[in-house]
Amino acid sequence: MKHWIAAALFATLAGAQQKPPPTEVVDRPITVDVERVNLLYTVTDKKGRFVTDLKKEDFSVLERKKEQQIMEFTAESDLPLRLAILIDTSNSVRDRFKFQQEAALEFIRNVLRPKQDKATVIGFDTASELISDLTDDVEKLEKGIRSLRPGGGTALYDAVFFAARDKLMQEAPLHKFRRAMIIVGDGDDNNSRYSRDQSLEMAQKADTVIYTISTNITRQESDGDKILKYLAGETGGLSFFPFKVTDLTQSFENISNELRHQYSLLYKPEPFQRDGLFHPVELKLKSRKNLIVRARRGYFAPKM
Repeated sequence: MKHWIAAALFATLAGAQQKPPPTEVVDRPITVDVERVNLLYTVTDKKGRFVTDLKKEDFSVLERKKEQQIMEFTAESDLPLRLAILIDTSNSVRDRFKFQQEAALEFIRNVLRPKQDKATVIGFDTASELISDLTDDVEKLEKGIRSLRPGGGTALYDAVFFAARDKLMQEAPLHKFRRAMIIVGDGDDNNSRYSRDQSLEMAQKADTVIYTISTNITRQESDGDKILKYLAGETGGLSFFPFKVTDLTQSFENISNELRHQYSLLYKPEPFQRDGLFHPVELKLKSRKNLIVRARRGYFAPKM
């Protein structure tokens, strides 16, 4: 398997090429108030077309095979977005890196609505680098993406952990925003302090859907591709594998369409347990069995 070594550097205001200190990953307790659970999910037919005419009565939510009472249900298309775009650069993709930048820029221009949506750009090499903080200023985001440069190791899991905890989780209440993380990279990790499952847990606590765009163009599934699929699948997102640079734009466009065609429901778990454990959730359609529902597969309850 061909390993792509990735990195990201800030461009300083003076245009210098010095790299700033890495974003510090600090161990501190996380408190999540989960007295009610928010599920954001997508329904498609078998051809991948969005189904948007479903009602509350069409769905059932199960915890440990016990049906839960749905408190609120909406077909969401206008929730404010909170996006984290994680970009893993690499010497191996230098020939397609400029196109990746342009595709990401086009995505931001088409998706972000001023004074409503916000995005952050995070690069990662041996550590996470905050390229642009959460903002609705497209020019700042563009400047951040264009400042990315190659070099260093790969700390994907730390970047996911940092983006979820320190950025996407900060604006409350969680159910008032649609949170998504877009990872552009090969899925490899050789330098993180946190594990794959620790980063996934933080994304789930932040109620974040992960979308991944693989930079592996060998047409052979790598271990990194499997990791990207896992992160997306566990959070209700999708993985994309564009084998040509021209497919990158389509991948970003597909993610944009997903973000505008989703359902949201809220329920209070019964019985409610403050045990700090992961609670699997099963979301089902009562009829129309030919449709496909994608949602995160559970939540972490708070501790007493």
